[in-house]
Amino acid sequence: MQKLIRDGKVAVLYSPGFGAGWSTWNLNFPDCVFDPEIVRMLEKETDAYEIAQFAEQKYGDDFYAGGADDLQIVWIPEGTKFIINEYDGSESFRSEASIEWIVA
Repeated sequence: MQKLIRDGKVAVLYSPGFGAGWSTWNLNFPDCVFDPEIVRMLEKETDAYEIAQFAEQKYGDDFYAGGADDLQIVWIPEGTKFIINEYDGSESFRSEASIEWIVA
């Protein structure tokens, strides 16, 4: 799995808009959450349609690229444990440190 790392932080892709999730709607494609080529495309402000086409070509017919419309990058420290939650297509990012665990 390739990742884009800068200054000790990893680029993570997620789609906070309602309608379609990026990684949560593509569980069979775990690489899509870190895809360095798509990160670079976003940084260059590439059109969402072009990003969607690129992702569908790269990952195949089973990949759903609807989340490309609201795709964003979050930079997290390398080694951070995190999850991406989804509600009605809207993805949100949570790190392990932000969760208040209940201890038995």
